[in-house]
Amino acid sequence: MAMRDAKTEALRLLGLARRAGAVVTGTARTREALRSGRAKLVLVAEDASGTQLSKIEGLVRGGAVPQVTLGDRFVLGAAVGGPPLSAVAVTDARLAARLLRGLEARKTW
Repeated sequence: MAMRDAKTEALRLLGLARRAGAVVTGTARTREALRSGRAKLVLVAEDASGTQLSKIEGLVRGGAVPQVTLGDRFVLGAAVGGPPLSAVAVTDARLAARLLRGLEARKTW
């Protein structure tokens, strides 16, 4: 799968996860999902501020929840039908695994 196709598919799957109610959006809600153990995958924007990233990275250290950079804030927000976002957490394990497989273990798009 070409890089562009993989990114497009990942963004499509993220939209599907949102429609299924399996996504929380924004840094604060992503942090809540991480603390509660509901987050199965965290997606962050490549242009998220260092402050926003440090709030999330402190909770995902240890690798229990994968973190992947996927597009900029506008792309990430548009994928879930909202405004620009720094972070999104996928809360459904099957959708998170499917997204990760589609991203082919790449860390940045």
